[in-house]
Amino acid sequence: MSLSPRSLSLWYQRKMNERTVTRIRNKSGSMWGMEMLILRTTGRRSGLVRETPLSWFADGDHWLVVASGGGDRNPDWFANLTANPGGVSVERHGEAPVAVRPVVLDADERATAWNRVVEAQPRYAKYQKKSSREYPLVKLVASQ
Repeated sequence: MSLSPRSLSLWYQRKMNERTVTRIRNKSGSMWGMEMLILRTTGRRSGLVRETPLSWFADGDHWLVVASGGGDRNPDWFANLTANPGGVSVERHGEAPVAVRPVVLDADERATAWNRVVEAQPRYAKYQKKSSREYPLVKLVASQ
């Protein structure tokens, strides 16, 4: 049995995500010079809990995350988050998970937030230039 390049890529991504999630929980909330969190969503088709390590940027008391995914389509976590916005939480190193309400930023909010993101991490501007789509920005607002 042979695997398609996409299947192999997804398998590798899942394995790396598992390792990164373990590292965030057990060792450090920072990797590659960026603060990291674990985003927990519910799979839109499977209904299973999915954990994705993401870099984040402060936005007051909220977290901003970029739906880059490294390709020309939105990452699965973004599709899960928009399909099931009620079952989303964030976990940071040394902290208990917190339920959040995801807000996909509109064009005006995104422009302002995007400037802060690329000022903090210029690599995102390079990634964006290589993509045929505009990366969505999501504000994660802690539920009360």
